[in-house]
Amino acid sequence: MSAVTAELISRARAGDGDAFRELTEPYRRELQVHCYRMLGSIQDAEDILQETLLAAWQAFGAFEGRSSVRTWLYRIATNRCLNARRSAGRRPAKEWNVPTVEPPEPTRLGEIVWLEPLPDALLEGATAVPLGPEARYEQTESISLAFVTALQVLPPRQVAVLILRDVLGFHASEVAEMLDSTVESVTSALKRARAGLRRSWPAADQEPPPGSDSPAEDVLVARFVSAWESADLDALVALLTDDVFVSMPPMPFEYEGRDAAERFCASIFRSGRRFDLVRTRANGQPAFGAYLRAPSGIRHGTGLYVLTLSGDSICAMTHFDKSVLPWFGLPRSLPNQ
Repeated sequence: MSAVTAELISRARAGDGDAFRELTEPYRRELQVHCYRMLGSIQDAEDILQETLLAAWQAFGAFEGRSSVRTWLYRIATNRCLNARRSAGRRPAKEWNVPTVEPPEPTRLGEIVWLEPLPDALLEGATAVPLGPEARYEQTESISLAFVTALQVLPPRQVAVLILRDVLGFHASEVAEMLDSTVESVTSALKRARAGLRRSWPAADQEPPPGSDSPAEDVLVARFVSAWESADLDALVALLTDDVFVSMPPMPFEYEGRDAAERFCASIFRSGRRFDLVRTRANGQPAFGAYLRAPSGIRHGTGLYVLTLSGDSICAMTHFDKSVLPWFGLPRSLPNQ
């Protein structure tokens, strides 16, 4: 511990709010992302982050420095997230609410309807955190929508152990202390979590995506935009993998496979709805604000599409409702062209 850090800790223990903020601010963004991985919702993550910082401030007088401030904050945040997961007060599913579109029969009704996208702007400074020696996943991989969705299926304690061990690389002894558990219990939970993740996360069987903002990604994205804006169903379907997956939280409708995805997209295009797309990024993936063209010329925001890429194809499309647009700095409507 440096002399500067020791002095800040001493001042914060004595009730110096500025010293406390100086100690904790460097970890704020990574803690928010940690809470997002645990909860799958950026709104819930922000709430738990605020609870964590308040709890840390209130308890800082008893901080003994046996662990680093960062580890201590992760302990508080993780346990707050566990409490939130166990309370199960999640967003309910919404009914189909797209006028003029009669959706085809879904493959199934999904259960992770509280999932929300994470703006890439919030990842700045959070994906370059120092990882422990036992981390197994790249930071960008572990923030993808598919990974975060798979985490929501696991029991809460297994989620905490897997993130702390395999994503952040904390030692088993550190995780055991954070969770008031034993190393043996942590090791057992991690084994079960890894097995559960393999069942619900297909990334290992997919071709890796092109690099972010690479020429290959730009070409694929441009083809998608052209097909979607012109309602060219054949061109769109040609971009999809055989096992493409379409979902739309908080609506539970899910479509799996190219034929099912084609039927869903056809129902939108046949309705006469036409869109303009505005590019952004979410969860390290290409994303687009979707704006419905109106006879008045004004284009109204209807939601956000996030694409998951595999090689030169699209293996998943996730649609979120229009309430998320402001998180990405996108307007609720676009003026006349």
